[in-house]
Amino acid sequence: MTETLEKSTDAARATALLRDLVAAQREGEAAVQALISTRLTDSGCSVRAVDYEPATVPVRGEFASQEAGSTGQRRAIIGELPGDPDLPSLLMFAHPDGEPVAGTERWTHDPFGGEVENGRLYGWGIADDLAGCAAAVLALEALARSPVPMGRAVFASTPSKRYARGVAALLHQGLQADASLYLHPAESGVGMREIKAVASGQLEFAITVTGRLPDTTEPGHTAFSHLGVNPLDKALVIRDALMALAEARAARIRHPLIEAVVGRATNLHVSNMKCGEMRRFSKLVETCEMGCALSFPPGETMDEVRAEVEAAVAAAADADPFLSTHRPVVTWRSGVTGAEVPQDHPLYLTTHAAVRAVTGDAPHVNPMHTSSDIRNPMIEAGIACVGLGCLGGDLSQNDCHDEWVDLDDFHKMVAVTARVARDWCGGARGDGS
Repeated sequence: MTETLEKSTDAARATALLRDLVAAQREGEAAVQALISTRLTDSGCSVRAVDYEPATVPVRGEFASQEAGSTGQRRAIIGELPGDPDLPSLLMFAHPDGEPVAGTERWTHDPFGGEVENGRLYGWGIADDLAGCAAAVLALEALARSPVPMGRAVFASTPSKRYARGVAALLHQGLQADASLYLHPAESGVGMREIKAVASGQLEFAITVTGRLPDTTEPGHTAFSHLGVNPLDKALVIRDALMALAEARAARIRHPLIEAVVGRATNLHVSNMKCGEMRRFSKLVETCEMGCALSFPPGETMDEVRAEVEAAVAAAADADPFLSTHRPVVTWRSGVTGAEVPQDHPLYLTTHAAVRAVTGDAPHVNPMHTSSDIRNPMIEAGIACVGLGCLGGDLSQNDCHDEWVDLDDFHKMVAVTARVARDWCGGARGDGS
């Protein structure tokens, strides 16, 4: 009876914090960070704010163009519980920044009211990533109440969206730990039955192809089009070369976990093409631009993959009489490198044991979280990292409405996070005891 009462009290406390964070979101990121800072201070953590410029963070294995990246000064909050230096330390991180608030008239629930219906709690940014922030704060509060000796535990509430690079900034400023835990719900529909231990890398790029207008002053080009070079036709030459590259890479590049889910470890697509206007059908234009993305598994580097793309485009241009003298231009917009934690790593074993103890189910690895932030501690500082997250959906970043998390699964996320922190920092190192 006492244990049931304690669980009920813990669940109510967790729900209340999540609703408070949703309410703070109305005032923006600074208000969310202020609430997190207060809760960490009240729990006995030493708390500090770190201001940084995303563009000046010396990241490894990542880049973003000015258009894709975050601009302006940002603030990260670090809460730290000191511990025994001879016991393992843990860094937990999540991001407090949500999407710019817009389109709330489409919501059927108050975006900042923390309304609950049919076991779901609704709110702007709740699944992306206020639930992760709440789970970390609650885990540190639980550790602060524990009399058991443990190593140092840290929560970093770090901006992340649009390459804000919060956790990378802290790592490059010297923040260290023996392992790391990224807390973020996912829309996989699996929730706490999965562990994020594999993150593919990704490149986004544009290719601009130039044609030649027919020599006429007529407003319509249809009768003269054979005298010009349609950039759309030449863009399709490049598109065919990219698709051939995609198939060649799929046959050559392997990663068993990713292949088991989707049948191939790497992919490339042309997602959009801009060439002229749909209202002016008789007029040719001078340029055509394609938007492209390529995913690649851990083990490949961005430089290797970029070189393959550029070589394929160059070869296609060399083989075409017009493109050989009117070269397509590849513009790299953004990119991240993949990373993974093997399933025999002590951090994975500790996390697996915690999930099984709390949920009663043995979790599996979801390897399909391309560009997941689990990569950051591994690439930037060599710190093993896995990710956890409860059931969530209708993310605002996907232009959906009524973003939600499943409350029961969120309570499991909180319990698992606290257990991982306790077991890892207590030196269990994978046995879950």
